[in-house]
Amino acid sequence: MKRYHPLGELILCRFREFAREPEVVFWVFGFPLLLAMGLGIAFRNQPQEKIYVGVLENPEAAAIVEKLKRNPAIQGEIVSPEAAEKALRIGRLALVLASGSSVEYRYDPTRPDSLLARSLVDAALQKAAGRQDPVEVNDKQITQPGARYIDFLIPGLLGMNLMGGGMWGIGFVIVDMRSKKLLKRMIATPMRKSDFMLAMFVSRMVFMIAEVLILLIFGRLAFGMIIQGSLASIVTVAFVGCMSFAGIGLLVSSRARKIETVSGLMNLVMLPMYVLSGIFFSAERFPHAVQPFIQALPLTALNNALRSVILEGSHLTSQGGAIATMGVWGIIGYLLALRWFRWN
Repeated sequence: MKRYHPLGELILCRFREFAREPEVVFWVFGFPLLLAMGLGIAFRNQPQEKIYVGVLENPEAAAIVEKLKRNPAIQGEIVSPEAAEKALRIGRLALVLASGSSVEYRYDPTRPDSLLARSLVDAALQKAAGRQDPVEVNDKQITQPGARYIDFLIPGLLGMNLMGGGMWGIGFVIVDMRSKKLLKRMIATPMRKSDFMLAMFVSRMVFMIAEVLILLIFGRLAFGMIIQGSLASIVTVAFVGCMSFAGIGLLVSSRARKIETVSGLMNLVMLPMYVLSGIFFSAERFPHAVQPFIQALPLTALNNALRSVILEGSHLTSQGGAIATMGVWGIIGYLLALRWFRWN
């Protein structure tokens, strides 16, 4: 007579449930690829964008516009005072120039394009007036795989997907089963609470390997992303990150009874990390005072470790701090979930 182990049967059940839900397959595998493709196209390498500058109407305006044309990055136009004020306010112009006995620059110092416009326009006018640079300089432009935005983005999307899979793929499923009274039926089966939770863990780990490989292969084929680190190191970091968020997902769903409740709890946990943990831009942009909190987040540790291994070829031994941070979150989440979990 064939013997069935509860853990093996639960894992097999999770695979079958996953395969029977096409929308879940799309959100796990398809959506990250579409997001990477869209952002990769939006931020692809392009010619330098022009800086739009307005020159207020006066007898010297046409001559000033001609001087600005010597720099191909500057697009100058003559505007009235009313039009200039409106265009500067809505962002159509980066800078407005008023000339007379002296030159006046009008711009918003909080806008990076305005600061760049001020620098370029002043340099163009000073050079046209005969200024000579005392130091000879040469430009060497470097654009190569590994230094592009898409190279920075894909590890962040990978971390985001691992977090979403761990939270929604476990937390949402458990609460959905609880609300349908499926968990209550499992109490009568020869299964321990730890078997059920480990089955959730193991199934997520299998899906994680596929997620990592698909996104990395897509980045390589679609955008020529250079993968510096070993696949084993990448999978190991992803494994620890997946374990971390699986533990948090178990904890969040351990007592929630309604879909609305667990959705709110998961958004409460994930939204700060979406913003702070460096998915779409570096977490270093935030003030120094909040960096200890940001660096302690599991998604920040995961994204930093993935970028270090993928883009710089770092060895796992150099990522001990990030791995420890993720491990602590996952272990604490699992232990608390094991203690607080209820079937109904």
